[in-house]
Amino acid sequence: MSKKFMISIVDDDEPAREAVSGLVRSLGFVTTVFGSAADFLKAAQLSRTACLIADIQMPRMTGLELYEYLVASGTPIPTILITSCANETAQARALKLGIQCYLTKPLNPEDLLVCIHASIGDGPSRFD
Repeated sequence: MSKKFMISIVDDDEPAREAVSGLVRSLGFVTTVFGSAADFLKAAQLSRTACLIADIQMPRMTGLELYEYLVASGTPIPTILITSCANETAQARALKLGIQCYLTKPLNPEDLLVCIHASIGDGPSRFD
């Protein structure tokens, strides 16, 4: 059932991007990967993306800025932000702006699965 949902992953760090993609695929989802927010924004997959997983710290456009851009352009996508440096202030701001989940790398597969299901409307989020 999960296979019909496209999960897009945006991270400028290729090993991290591929690791997250592998984890999401192992959870039963189809993934597409992008090295930057700009690459994601110009991709055909934008309209098919059910959930976006984006790194917070990226050059030119951060994961949070990408989410804000999508909302402002009228194409909001449920978004999970990931980071290697947890910051409670940034987390609170992101969640207040509508980010579905804010997770710290390395990702816990169970937490990520809960967030994805909450993002696609397939279950409650325990991160509310």
